[in-house]
Amino acid sequence: MFPEPCLAAARALLDACRARGVRLATAESCTGGLVAACLTEHAGSSAVVDRGWVVYDNAAKRELLGVRAETLERFGAVSERCARELALGALERSACGLSLAVTGIAGPGGGTAEKPVGLVHVAAARRDGALLHRRCLFEGDRRAVRLASVEAVLALGLAALAEGPAGPEAGLA
Repeated sequence: MFPEPCLAAARALLDACRARGVRLATAESCTGGLVAACLTEHAGSSAVVDRGWVVYDNAAKRELLGVRAETLERFGAVSERCARELALGALERSACGLSLAVTGIAGPGGGTAEKPVGLVHVAAARRDGALLHRRCLFEGDRRAVRLASVEAVLALGLAALAEGPAGPEAGLA
């Protein structure tokens, strides 16, 4: 179902979470649950994966994960700010130590000059306040963009676990 790079990234993140006793939650828009599905493709993932939200619609982002209406109006759903708020909302609504968030434009339509098809924002938040973000621009068809997004957010989650205490990148300023 998933290509080996995605499965390897999921395996590495699951192993790192297990080693640290960290449970995780996912908040997904353009991937529609693929991050959680890739993680749970591995036997024993229930020791790490706690829950996940698929929040495709902006109302769901607001209602379920607390993304601010102002964020969606000012920056849009496909933005660094939205990805960070999704990740923080997943932490706030769970007892997890790590959350992963992804929002983007998988295509084939929906892109603009400012926000083209393939633009994806991923975020990973740790309970201690660390919050990482990465802006990605992927090429390919819808499937390729979505799978690349899965791999990117899993890698960011692994990086978040390796980060030291919260620093200046943690805020939403």
